[in-house]
Amino acid sequence: MAITQAQFDVLVQALSQMRRLDAPADSMLKQFFRDRKALGPRDRAMVSESVYAGLRRSRALAEMVPGNEPRRLALAILLQLRGFSIRELEVLCRGSEAEWLHSLKEHAAENKQDGLGFQAELPDWVVERLRPHYADEEILELGRVLQQAAPLDLRVNTLKAKPDEVIEQLQAAGVAVEHMPYAPQGLRIKGKPALQSLPVFRDGLIEIQDEGSQLLGYLVSPKRGEMIVDFCAGAGGKTLLLGALMQNEGRLYAFDVSERRLANLKPRLKRSGLSNINPVLIDSERDQRVKRLAGKIDRVLVDAPCSGLGTLRRNPDLKQRQGESGIDELMAKQDSILDAAAGLLKPGGLLVYATCSVLFEENEARAEAFSLSHPDFEVVECGELLKQARIPLEMGRYLRLMPHHHHTDGFFAAAWRRKAAHASAEAKPKVKTKKIQVEGEGNDE
Repeated sequence: MAITQAQFDVLVQALSQMRRLDAPADSMLKQFFRDRKALGPRDRAMVSESVYAGLRRSRALAEMVPGNEPRRLALAILLQLRGFSIRELEVLCRGSEAEWLHSLKEHAAENKQDGLGFQAELPDWVVERLRPHYADEEILELGRVLQQAAPLDLRVNTLKAKPDEVIEQLQAAGVAVEHMPYAPQGLRIKGKPALQSLPVFRDGLIEIQDEGSQLLGYLVSPKRGEMIVDFCAGAGGKTLLLGALMQNEGRLYAFDVSERRLANLKPRLKRSGLSNINPVLIDSERDQRVKRLAGKIDRVLVDAPCSGLGTLRRNPDLKQRQGESGIDELMAKQDSILDAAAGLLKPGGLLVYATCSVLFEENEARAEAFSLSHPDFEVVECGELLKQARIPLEMGRYLRLMPHHHHTDGFFAAAWRRKAAHASAEAKPKVKTKKIQVEGEGNDE
């Protein structure tokens, strides 16, 4: 489909506004479209896909357009990354742009650098941190997959429907859909249909959620009637899955330090039909609201704040916004949150630590540090937890999901159980599922 002059002009405006990336790309684009309500769905899709194509290939694009001039950026993205022909783009050119475009097409191969970081479209510091653990060929394979757009993954809300019923409704609406290979309630969509306009979405039968994110919920393996904490709940994707796995029985606390993220959970919670979730705004992992639950919780999920480098297919701007200097700070925060979360568990309780990072420092290193500093916890093999959940995915001590192997976002997880031998130190009676008062809690509805 040819691009119109109006669409091209809007794309140039978007690229001009987003050159600094002083906020997440998705939120900047949302604001950009909010300010231009007259744009139709096709115009928005063209702008979004072009902007994200440029972000995924930012190193190559910097070679093509050294000065980052927005009009030339737009032309380079459309020609080299989106597959438009020079003939289609010449009508949009001004001055010497057509001549430059021909030169860009002719000498594209000469502009390529030889470095692994350039070829993989990853920052050099990321490559250097991956190299002790992966061969260069695998880093390149990972980088190339991260340059592709992620699929649209769904989770069926089992409180309201079964996967086959949802598939039937989606197919009736003209949506191409298939079962996921691993997540029991997961579906994968082909293309980018407007799901929010369909009854299956509005009625809460589905949630948008990456398959890897869904698998984390099965590692937690919640049971009906238990008390569970999602320590870094965010907008609640994993919280809603845990609530459904609990069959809406027991109590599930959704902790987060961000009021905005918890507010985003509110409409999702309403659609889900769940009533066992209690969103709780905390000021830190040492909040009194957390401490009041010490020794009372059956299971805790810590989806820790991290670099997010496993999500580059969806958030390619992280390559520019996330720097190496922030990793040490993230590691300290991950250790602190894990330590606080461990204190919530009763003897025999399960702790699951997860990140959406591919860096050893945020993953295995944090898990090993926790094991050394917490002798009252024993490792539970993630592979065994997956087997118990009847998920056909071979894993060992840890869960490692990589986009180029598993077609999910990059995820890591480790699990521990609190040893029963330390129960006497707690000396607390078995907690039933009655409500424990936590200041500020509620369904946020």
